Amino acid sequence: MSMRLVIHPESVLLNVVAEGKFSLKEGKRTFLQILEAIALHKSKKVLFDGRRLNGSPVTLERFYYGKFAAEAVASCVSGGIIGTPQFAYVLRPPLRDPGRFGETVAVNRGMHVRTFEAIEAALLWLGIEPINKPKTGNDKGRP
Repeated sequence: MSMRLVIHPESVLLNVVAEGKFSLKEGKRTFLQILEAIALHKSKKVLFDGRRLNGSPVTLERFYYGKFAAEAVASCVSGGIIGTPQFAYVLRPPLRDPGRFGETVAVNRGMHVRTFEAIEAALLWLGIEPINKPKTGNDKGRP
């Protein structure tokens, strides 16, 4: 089974849900789809929910994916196609490398990206309020 994306634009956030089996080839193909959606919807932030993905990439695949993603983003930004987007990847092991090697490769090449295990932490890093956040006494508009 190849990777499949469901992409939902939500204001400045592009919500991407991925499922299927990760491979380097599929990862690159679907990343280009994400960049097209960023350009189309003028998104500034991307929440990539990969908790339904499976696979166990080796270190070299992590390197090549991080390098590819960072270079593709840089090319789109320098070409004026998109602004500089912020990416939050939510993944489960073994796709999410505890050592964050792929993330480090991408960050070292200028990509604004971080990996997480939980959606809530990813949204917080993106500066997005969780949808089901409980109201507190300090909420605006409350008596």
